[in-house]
Amino acid sequence: MTDRIIAARPHPSRKPCLTAVLRMAGLRPTRQRVALAELLFGGPHRHVSAEQLHGEASSANVNVSLATIYNTLHQFHEAGLLREVAIDASRSYFDTDTSDHHHFYVEDEQRMIDIPPDAVTFKSLPQAPAGMEVSHVDVVIRVRKAPA
Repeated sequence: MTDRIIAARPHPSRKPCLTAVLRMAGLRPTRQRVALAELLFGGPHRHVSAEQLHGEASSANVNVSLATIYNTLHQFHEAGLLREVAIDASRSYFDTDTSDHHHFYVEDEQRMIDIPPDAVTFKSLPQAPAGMEVSHVDVVIRVRKAPA
């Protein structure tokens, strides 16, 4: 009987795909942008702050400054790859799901939870100012743990 050593196949890299996505969005696929895109888009849809992404990048040995993280998140947002959800003047989350939907913001945990798009309805919206149109509506419902 012979022993067989089966080499583990490495998972295919998403870099070529992400590089193409960045190029199609009009962004140059720099090493840092591709590395951050892998962290952001390498799993299920999620919400991330710049500080959270910076921590993930450090853990993954991606050498990038917090300022670069902020710039890259805003560039991805402007290119339509991320949706920015402003919680207040000093805190934003970036959502990898760019479809129309709303959010719960869990104040105690500083995290976002998606609300299905059909769970919030509006009887009507005000007419947009002259020469403008409504691009989308963001609803953020703030929640916290109820007292025991």
